[in-house]
Amino acid sequence: MTDPASLDGVRISLGPGFQSVLPVIMALIMYSVALSLRVADFIALKNRPWQFLGAAATQILVLPLATLLLVMVVNPPPSIALGMIVVACCPGGSMSNLFTHMARGDTALSVSLTATSSLLAALATPVSILFWSGLYAPTDALLDTLEVDALPFIVQTTIILAVPLAAGMAIAHFRQEFARRLRRPMSWLAMALLVLIIVSSLAGNADILALGALTVMPMVILHNAMALALGYAMGWLLRFDARGRRAMTIEIGIQNAGLGLVILLGALGGLGGAAAIIALWGVWHLLTGLTLASAFRLNDHWQKKKTIRPASGGI
Repeated sequence: MTDPASLDGVRISLGPGFQSVLPVIMALIMYSVALSLRVADFIALKNRPWQFLGAAATQILVLPLATLLLVMVVNPPPSIALGMIVVACCPGGSMSNLFTHMARGDTALSVSLTATSSLLAALATPVSILFWSGLYAPTDALLDTLEVDALPFIVQTTIILAVPLAAGMAIAHFRQEFARRLRRPMSWLAMALLVLIIVSSLAGNADILALGALTVMPMVILHNAMALALGYAMGWLLRFDARGRRAMTIEIGIQNAGLGLVILLGALGGLGGAAAIIALWGVWHLLTGLTLASAFRLNDHWQKKKTIRPASGGI
């Protein structure tokens, strides 16, 4: 099976035990994120409010809009389009902070954007998924076939995300040392359970999804390249300096794909094409993040050598 459209008919089904664990996985992901959130993380909002609000709007609104426009131009099968929209609606991932630091970008801006998108994710993510999916007719029709009821989906997902988010932020604020000790084991636990769910859910469809991935991968690369270019362009339009543009590029291009996959498996029918897009995105954006960070550092090295050579030549 190499036709991407055939993935629309594939459903990633979980056993009753695994299905009941999915909300717990989703809650653990948000709880581990919330343990890292501090008031100081929002410093960029205080220091440069208009630039920061423009950057946050890029992540929360402009990226899903650009994804919708890309979907309308490329016209992929509905399940693949849904996967692209789900990824675009997810909050930024913590890996973006690491890559920004490695790239010598504005880490404070990156952390502030990740914190803001994570804080708003409880309501923004489910609402955004349904809103942007509803604007593309094939995906809207696909959601109708899945009988996704908007209000229960939004309420259930918001509760699952908001409660652990509030609990984690409260602990991080009032019990900082305890939160610091708890942060790493909770992150590893959430990651381990997520991997277990992915392996278990995809095992029965591994051959199908592997064949489909060969044709889905170009869409992943195109979508991620668009997100990275959007981040850089908006950083330039918002008049960020070079370090800020680096942070914007990486922050808009790196998303919490793990959360998107859990939402897909738990509430959106586990569609094969969407699962393939999100899973491959989760791998690909790590490669692009490392590549970009290395390229930015290499560029700094070249620029430093350029400034040193004329000075040394005159001695």
